[in-house]
Amino acid sequence: MPKVLVTGGAGFIGSHVADLFLAKGFDVSVVDDLSTGKRGNIPEQARFHEIGVNSKEFAQLVGKERFDVIIHLAAQMDVRKSVADPVADATINILGTLNLMEALRQSGAKSRVVFSSTGGVLYGDFNKPPNVETYPKDPESPYAIAKLSIEFYLAYYGRVHNLDSIAVRFGNVYGPRQDPHGEAGVVAIFCGRILNKRPLTIFGDGLQTRDYVYVGDVARAVWLAATKPLPEKGRLDARAFNIGTGKGTSVLEIAKLLQASARTVVPLEFAPHRPGEQQDSFVDIAKAKEVLGWVPETDFPEGLAKTYAWFARESNGAAS
Repeated sequence: MPKVLVTGGAGFIGSHVADLFLAKGFDVSVVDDLSTGKRGNIPEQARFHEIGVNSKEFAQLVGKERFDVIIHLAAQMDVRKSVADPVADATINILGTLNLMEALRQSGAKSRVVFSSTGGVLYGDFNKPPNVETYPKDPESPYAIAKLSIEFYLAYYGRVHNLDSIAVRFGNVYGPRQDPHGEAGVVAIFCGRILNKRPLTIFGDGLQTRDYVYVGDVARAVWLAATKPLPEKGRLDARAFNIGTGKGTSVLEIAKLLQASARTVVPLEFAPHRPGEQQDSFVDIAKAKEVLGWVPETDFPEGLAKTYAWFARESNGAAS
């Protein structure tokens, strides 16, 4: 039975990835320090290690177990927190990944590393979307700078030490189990507000767009990244793949569709535009389709309906 390690496997995306690998017949281990992840998200069949990716215990686990695949999702994911404390962001995101890669290098383990990067903020505001993998990158936040730095490290470890890795650059991932923090948090926040019959706060004019991709489609992209033949190791973008829908959706459209799913109407409250926020961001996904055979299968209204239904069930369960 092939073995996979999912870092951040108690989190939103990680738990869906762990579920899929179990369904595919893998022996699944999860690493999470539960700083943001939830123990209840971890599949019962998975082996759980409550440790951080910066720890010696994590490095020892990676070197000893010789996993076939390591899905590296553990991260400080909040852009605003990275601005407030870039040192803490780099300590978790950059140094945690280096701890992983050095453990592989020193142990001689041949694990394939699938790294969760970002297609939402990596390219900055200097390109006209849809953003292609090879576009110039000039990110605006420490969070995105850390993700880009890690991709450079992965390319280095591939060329110099022959380690096997791939970067999947996610759009704004949404779906069941979503945390209201991070780039795609607006979907979770709006679900909660609608359920509590509270107004939806919209910053700026609400016409800013993002590429919202359903978590089930993202988990399938990670599975393909872990199991498909990959291009030759090379420069930064050789093994990087955008994972999104190729379409931008506005905040106003999200508010409209979620209220339709809830069959209710709540007021909209407009607040000042947040400084530094990108106006439009969505990615080109042609490379993922051509090389990985991946395309998103869940259209946005369907995905939002599934997400709202999950939040409604959770809300009812908490109230009972």
